[in-house]
Amino acid sequence: MSARRAPVLACSVVGAAVVALDGTVLTVAQPALQRDLHADIGQVQWTSTGYLVAVASLLVFAGRLGDRYGHRRVFALGALGFAAASTGIALAPGIGTVIALRVLQGVCGALLQPATLGMLRTAYPPDRLGTPIAVRTAAIGLAAAAGPLIGGALVSAYGWRSVFLLGVPPTLAIGLLALATRERPTEPDRSHATNPSHEQNPSHQRNPSHEPSRSYAPNPPHEPNRSGAPGARYRTAPAARPGSAGGLSALDPVGALLLAVTLGLLVHGLVEAARPGGAPTGLLAVAGAVATGVVLARHQRRAAHPLLPPELLRSVPVVAGLAVLLAASAALFGSLFVATYFLQDVQGLDPLGCALRVLPLAALMVLGAPLCPPLQRRFGPRRTATAGAALLTLGVLLLARLDTTAGAAAVGVSAALLGAGFVTLMVTATSVVVHRAPEAHAGVAGGLQQTVMNIGPALGVATATLLLALVPDGGFVPSRGAALPALVLIAALAVPAALALPRAADRRRTRPEPPSPRAGGPACVRS
Repeated sequence: MSARRAPVLACSVVGAAVVALDGTVLTVAQPALQRDLHADIGQVQWTSTGYLVAVASLLVFAGRLGDRYGHRRVFALGALGFAAASTGIALAPGIGTVIALRVLQGVCGALLQPATLGMLRTAYPPDRLGTPIAVRTAAIGLAAAAGPLIGGALVSAYGWRSVFLLGVPPTLAIGLLALATRERPTEPDRSHATNPSHEQNPSHQRNPSHEPSRSYAPNPPHEPNRSGAPGARYRTAPAARPGSAGGLSALDPVGALLLAVTLGLLVHGLVEAARPGGAPTGLLAVAGAVATGVVLARHQRRAAHPLLPPELLRSVPVVAGLAVLLAASAALFGSLFVATYFLQDVQGLDPLGCALRVLPLAALMVLGAPLCPPLQRRFGPRRTATAGAALLTLGVLLLARLDTTAGAAAVGVSAALLGAGFVTLMVTATSVVVHRAPEAHAGVAGGLQQTVMNIGPALGVATATLLLALVPDGGFVPSRGAALPALVLIAALAVPAALALPRAADRRRTRPEPPSPRAGGPACVRS
């Protein structure tokens, strides 16, 4: 690994792991927080809901900011802001301050998360993205599994405030590391996902020194410049990425606002629907999300610089990868929600015993992530993801057949299948989304990936909650309820989405492309 890529990988892995850890340890700390601050259940819930709404509504816009100003800068701002907000929560005098700072923490998390993928996309060749994404996925799985144990130990020994201080040192360290790391100059993207003819017309010249440089070269006729028209293109460092021309309008603030409102209403509606008696409010919020989504779609068709680039949304591999992640995350988290109630309320296990029963899930996620890149290279994304979708669906199906006499072995096998299937889908689909997105839109692609990974769990839990309510007497027993059979169908939706992924891994970028002769002479490179 080069000296330039090591800090990028460290920032990406630690940043993603800290966010995952923060989400799991907070669940353990909420009862103590409620007692200490004399808050009611609704207020405590908003410490989670406010964070989720802020994150989900801003992820794509944050990715767009990274594409324009550089993922390293946006990542550093998010990491340092996350550390500051965490410190503030640990010192908060009341529940209102905690909620406000959790929303701020969500804003900073939205800045941080897409950049963890955007930085990898710009630092690694597309054919080598699988391994760093697998390392990142394994770190997320490890953090999520360790969160309840670490959180329980900290709350028992030092109180709930210590949970928020846990993430301060690592986010502060990676924020400063990101500021000290030089970001390589932006280079034109030759991804065949958006323009297959790029490979036949390599008409640019790389700067072998990797120093920030400016180069002027004529565009091939098929390749648009920043203004969207053929002609000369200007390349420079990430601070002046494609789309930077045009000032604020290039960021599409109207589209960003509409998308934020749409996603915020959607996540809030799904969270409300999962609360007892919250279905009417949740459905109203979801209806509002649909209405603003329609307005957003019309605006995107008319915008000169749309927030959601058409070439990204027209990419079948990218859309299929996002669909895989949405279905898989909804099925997994909905199933875990039902399984937790089954193990604790029906079988009478304590939280630790429940965590031990599903430990194979976390173990397979951590151990299986490094195996996914070689499988993807050998069998291709389509077959690898299809196998992962089959494993995930089988795991949910086995959970759906459990009755009151189910033992640790049956639960463990189901959990192992869930972990193996989900990690395969997550690594493969994320690699496809990040790989097939043009480098100029790597931040938006990372934002979309993170968005579906936030919406999916909320959708799965809301679905499980509504169906558990339909069978109040036997709903917590999987074999007698309707929730897990419905989640089996959701998991099965990942199969057709996986079949739309590319058949083979793209390895064409491993060979250097010779510069093609130009009628106007060699490109002028000014360092």
